[in-house]
Amino acid sequence: WSFGRRPGSTFRRLVRENPPACLHDPSLGTHCYVRIKDSGLRFHYVAAGERGKPLMLLLHGFPEFWYSWRHQLREFKSEYRVVALDLRGYGETDAPSHKENYKLDCLITDIKDILESLGYNKCVLIGHDWGGMIAWLVAICYPEMVTKLIVVNFPHPSVFTEYILRHPSQLIKSGYYFFFQMPWFPEFMFTVNDFKVLKNLFTSQATGIGRKGCRLTAEDIEAYLYVFSQPGALTGPINHYRNIFSCLPLQHHEVIMPTLLLWGERDAFMEVEMAEITRIYVKNHFRLTILSEASHWLQQDQPDIVNKLIWTFLKEETTRKRE
Repeated sequence: WSFGRRPGSTFRRLVRENPPACLHDPSLGTHCYVRIKDSGLRFHYVAAGERGKPLMLLLHGFPEFWYSWRHQLREFKSEYRVVALDLRGYGETDAPSHKENYKLDCLITDIKDILESLGYNKCVLIGHDWGGMIAWLVAICYPEMVTKLIVVNFPHPSVFTEYILRHPSQLIKSGYYFFFQMPWFPEFMFTVNDFKVLKNLFTSQATGIGRKGCRLTAEDIEAYLYVFSQPGALTGPINHYRNIFSCLPLQHHEVIMPTLLLWGERDAFMEVEMAEITRIYVKNHFRLTILSEASHWLQQDQPDIVNKLIWTFLKEETTRKRE
């Protein structure tokens, strides 16, 4: 349709050569790198808060990067060493060329290796969207490394796989999982009309942050366009999805640490019914909070509320443990 109406602009895409100033805002923390010995991959992350404080590790979703946690980097650095990671294949983190390098086993091991490379053996683990999927799996596979689990807008992986098979409406909403199995074409579609799809995900009425939310500024949008307009920048992120069907369903399911699940009810990609079902897989304190006016991009959409809920959960569990 775009090609028929505006053939000249359809294939126009601008590679942003200079990052916007917000990506180097000193209030967000320090840009750092760590190379993992076993995989040889170099990971980029932004860290705020003093070394030696308890670690809070933040895992972003798709199509995002460390910057999606900017509100949390500022908020929690007073009591935590807050690390917002660029996942494998994203941003300034190395991106292996073969899709086999993006299997969930590799992504889970990445988090374990990064934790150890940072000099920690445990953390508060927070994940959103696809990062939430990884956070659930890390908590299941390496429970000794996760003191508290916080997930934003992603159900327990077993709930997701079971629910999607029984509810055609969720299957339709997750149709991009199947679309991403195609080679090269999904990457191309994101670049059409100078990354219009990417912009619309965050700003459109259907999928974006609503009128009552904390909308992305023009500079925030430019930060996303800068990262994903770089040559090959979309292939690594989409490769995460190109292995998902070989890794699910799970063999192990139970989550044994205190867990907080935050959910924006206006999520265009995930049905809210999955949130409540998640409770059956958590064999410890489980708290679910659903925000009725919030979108899929919850920690950016309602940062003040999300931060307050996280603080309450962290302090409540600390008090409960001492008692």
